Amino acid sequence: MNRHLCEVESLAMKIKVSSDVFPLAQVFTISRGSRTEAKVLTVRITDGAVTGWGECVPYARYGETLESVTQEIEALPDAISREALYDLLPAGAARNAVDCALWDLEAKRAGRRVWELAGLAAPEPEITAYTLSLDTAEKMRAQAAEHAHRPLLKIKLGTPDDMPRLEAVRAGAPSSKIIVDANEGWSAEVYADLAPHLVRLGVALVEQPLPAGEDEALRGMARPVPVCADESCHDRASLPGLKGKYDVVNIKLDKTGGLTEALALRRDALALGYDVMVGCMVGSSLAMAPATLVAQGALVTDLDGPLLLAEDRPVPLRFDAAGVHPPDAALWG
Repeated sequence: MNRHLCEVESLAMKIKVSSDVFPLAQVFTISRGSRTEAKVLTVRITDGAVTGWGECVPYARYGETLESVTQEIEALPDAISREALYDLLPAGAARNAVDCALWDLEAKRAGRRVWELAGLAAPEPEITAYTLSLDTAEKMRAQAAEHAHRPLLKIKLGTPDDMPRLEAVRAGAPSSKIIVDANEGWSAEVYADLAPHLVRLGVALVEQPLPAGEDEALRGMARPVPVCADESCHDRASLPGLKGKYDVVNIKLDKTGGLTEALALRRDALALGYDVMVGCMVGSSLAMAPATLVAQGALVTDLDGPLLLAEDRPVPLRFDAAGVHPPDAALWG
């Protein structure tokens, strides 16, 4: 793991931002490209007695880089609170890491768990999806067969030639529940052609079939399989624009800008009748830990980032047949 530190100091607090690289267990491919490592930023906030920390994954799709997000955090004023963050940083990766670090700091100061401070019930394990990266149909069938013991598989698609891949994965994992993520890669015509086959193959959910800027076409289309907004939903401000187009919202802390907004988005989305999916970027257990609180009772939990890594945090999240477990206090919260 490579690390470069930069530091911002104030009279009351000290913020350290680490640029960390976690190698992946294997090449991970989506419709936008491939990667062999997860590049993240780790924020540590100390008050001299205790230190809280959080992680974010800057995402080029949203105009973020490691450098730009670091600069956003460095530009914060001396006095930091979760409440003030909403006026200081927009929804996105920078606010996420700082917000989660402040939650962790607050919990350590109080000697309590974050879910207690947030007024939530003690979290339980949640079954999480395991993601198969985009590849040839033959290789995706092999991936599916290797992971056919998992109850929930997520397929990365998003090309005009996805039908053979869908057939191959279902053949490789005949008993697994399957969800599909097109990563904005389909046109309205391609999606309309594929939709009946999604039903036939028992697909339970399709994420972001159309580009976020072109999803108005969904308003007049039949949705035989529930459609989930990912790139089209960032925070509560996104909700009015989703009406009539989506059935589910994918809550990711790197989009919402932290746990605070993620919990609020979950509350408001459920009140409006949406189901909730809780997802992630490819990051370490530290990034997933706060999201396990949002995932309680979600229609779909997709927090498999650590399962894709060759190396994780020293105290990682626990994954077993019951799913992803809430974090140990030594990790976060």
